[in-house]
Amino acid sequence: MMKIGNVLFLLFFSTFAVSTATAEEIDHKHQYKACMALTKSKAEDAFEAAIAWRDRGGGDAARHCAAIALINLKHYEDGAKRMEKLAIEAKADKNFKAGLFAQAGQAWLLAGDSKRAREAQSTGLTLNPNSVDLLIDRSQSYAADSLYFNAIDDLNRALEIEPEMADALVFRATAYRYADSLELSVEDLNRALEIDPVHIEALLEKGIVERLKGNKDKARSTWMSLLEIAPGSPAAEAARANLETMDVHKEK
Repeated sequence: MMKIGNVLFLLFFSTFAVSTATAEEIDHKHQYKACMALTKSKAEDAFEAAIAWRDRGGGDAARHCAAIALINLKHYEDGAKRMEKLAIEAKADKNFKAGLFAQAGQAWLLAGDSKRAREAQSTGLTLNPNSVDLLIDRSQSYAADSLYFNAIDDLNRALEIEPEMADALVFRATAYRYADSLELSVEDLNRALEIDPVHIEALLEKGIVERLKGNKDKARSTWMSLLEIAPGSPAAEAARANLETMDVHKEK
């Protein structure tokens, strides 16, 4: 699944349009690389630099850096709007524009607007129907509104394209759990763990499903395995919380 700001620099620079008016004055390739790096450490400075660069002929590359900087500053709605506008206007091929819509969708989801996220992701999928990243992203937007069967449909399609994607299997297993299809959830989790035996989210989810099925010993064993593999991870924190809850209920 695509991460906000996690882009291949050479691909983006070679695709984005820049003005030729100031080509001799600015090394746009270097400027884009520097601007994107700055979005991770000093996003406010990156935004200001991107706007100044845009005004000096930075074009689509500068606009993209500005949008990423806003998203990293947690101005999600403004960043999402800028990213969507760029996706519409960028001089790029369909697959590349679909990637921009994917980033816009992620920003909308971070903004708490799952409907706008789905709209962006659906537009991206009209441009690149086989984008696994977009299918998985849209499944999460559906899940955010408890539309679990819609989420499952997108994950089914993603897994048709990439059958061995453990992450997609875990996402679908979670959707199946919320849809009260625990056996299907277990099947996906077992398959995910065959592909990646130390997939910590799969172990967390497997423990949850086993607990819901009444298999508390299996749940405990699974969560303890997770704690051994990745004791400092967010998944391990969730496993500890689940173990504590289960122990409290056991004592009553």
